[in-house]
Amino acid sequence: MTASATLDTLTDRQAGHLRHFANLSRQPPNDWSMMQGRGTGQDDFGGYRFQLSYMAYAMALAHRHRLPAAPGVFKPVFERLMEKMLLPEVWMYWARVSQGGSVFNMHLSDRLREEWDPVGRDNIMYSAYVQSMALLYNYLFEDDRYAAPGALTFKYWSFFWGGKERRFEYDQNSLNETVYWQMVESGYLGVACEPNCVFQICNQPAILGFRMHDLVNGRSVAAEVTDAYQKAWSQFGRLGANGHYNMMMAQDTHAVRDNAGPAPWADAWCGTLMNMWNRDFVRSHYPAQIRDWLVEGRDGALSVRSADRPLIMGQKVINDDSDFGWAATWASEMGDHATLAGLELHADRYM
Repeated sequence: MTASATLDTLTDRQAGHLRHFANLSRQPPNDWSMMQGRGTGQDDFGGYRFQLSYMAYAMALAHRHRLPAAPGVFKPVFERLMEKMLLPEVWMYWARVSQGGSVFNMHLSDRLREEWDPVGRDNIMYSAYVQSMALLYNYLFEDDRYAAPGALTFKYWSFFWGGKERRFEYDQNSLNETVYWQMVESGYLGVACEPNCVFQICNQPAILGFRMHDLVNGRSVAAEVTDAYQKAWSQFGRLGANGHYNMMMAQDTHAVRDNAGPAPWADAWCGTLMNMWNRDFVRSHYPAQIRDWLVEGRDGALSVRSADRPLIMGQKVINDDSDFGWAATWASEMGDHATLAGLELHADRYM
């Protein structure tokens, strides 16, 4: 949001983004036009799951804060985004990723196996978004369609391979319970994304889901989880020695990987989402963190200094880090109008 925008209006540009989301939601199943990322196999931050869920979050914010009297504008779009979120192309990566083999879990490969249920174990980088989207929909529109048994069903069958249909039936409540108990079993440090990889960032959407579940059902799970999460991470520190958010923890050794780059996306993404429940902490560290990777340009424009990617196993990693986009999102979330204006000026000029 720019400094000139107010909370009771939509600018033409904001309305245009919402229309773009609506247009994407209307594309036929498996038509991913204008949504392809740099990476392959849905492995990176350009994956469909992230695009779909953050479109849904943006629609929710616009409805709640800008057009609260227009549920009919937002509700059908939200439903279509959820339909796409359940498509196999969005979650089938898990059958590969669940087997391990990365630098973070290669030593566990003999214990890991191919898994097709995309929400049954780990994979919080997908399950939390389905959970939070379903419960957010229920809260916003007072429609509990995703609470019906089997309303969130993940299914896949091919005529060419694999035998009988793979089918995993959940609803918003059973999925919420599944995510919750994985959180408890982790000691509230968080649920893994890839096997053995617990990212602070990826557990924040689950907390949003718990909060929506509490609002719908009159419970206090989110308060329990955030309190226990704070205590669990206090042993290790949410920030590294350089003042940036620790990126991840190895589940088996509890070894913490800091944001050594520093990688802008790690700070900005974590700060944006954690602000919903840990506002004072996030805001107290924001000025120093963002200062480390802003680059001043002409006439007040600002860009973001992305960290160089090291070779991994002799390979160059090609993916979408989304440094610039997350920096702009975080500046907006923090109400930092000057930084946001500088980033928008750079985007208008060069992107």
